[in-house]
Amino acid sequence: MEINTAHKRKYTDERTCIVKVLLIIFFAVGISGTAMELTRDLFISLTPLALIICLAALLAYHRSDASAKDSIVFGAIFLAGFLVETAGVNTGMIFGKYSYGDGLGIKILNTPVLIGINWVVLTYCTAIIAEKLSVPGLLRIPAASALMLLYDMVMEQVAPAMRMWRFEDGIPLQNYLAWVVLAMIFHTVIRIAGLGFSNRMAPFIFVMQGIFFLILYLIFRFIL
Repeated sequence: MEINTAHKRKYTDERTCIVKVLLIIFFAVGISGTAMELTRDLFISLTPLALIICLAALLAYHRSDASAKDSIVFGAIFLAGFLVETAGVNTGMIFGKYSYGDGLGIKILNTPVLIGINWVVLTYCTAIIAEKLSVPGLLRIPAASALMLLYDMVMEQVAPAMRMWRFEDGIPLQNYLAWVVLAMIFHTVIRIAGLGFSNRMAPFIFVMQGIFFLILYLIFRFIL
């Protein structure tokens, strides 16, 4: 029995390593393709596919004793994130005055459907990372929210170049405040709901996405 368990663990570790290598290659190709003017339009059009691939990887490694509850809570986060973004982009009263481009795919009411998935992926990944921190439970809510804010601060710098969205008069402080408030609400809901889940791929995907946007920012800012 112990031999079988060890063999199974080794197989899982090897498979996870392979998936991580493939994701690194995927993101590296994405950076190269987006940085080159000749292929930029093609790779920008593949942004929705990249987000869906990350979501699929997270789903494959999701572990929980209450998957039904997880689905309900994260389904609510998806819906809430999409509706808040819809209100924001159509009124300019939440995040500031901005508009979405075509980089995130299909839009409903001027809002990409994938923006709701983006909120789910970021909330999910940062919740798992925060759980690993050696801090009291309640402090993990602001810690996870701070990670989401840091991610957004990097992503905002390349969003216009990738045709995801663009603010009319630069990125306002209002945008970051709204991000923190919304992140705090989502992480509070997760804690109140008592969700207990794990995912060995979540921290890796969060870091890889952050590095992806950071490298593109440096390329657009200092090279192109």
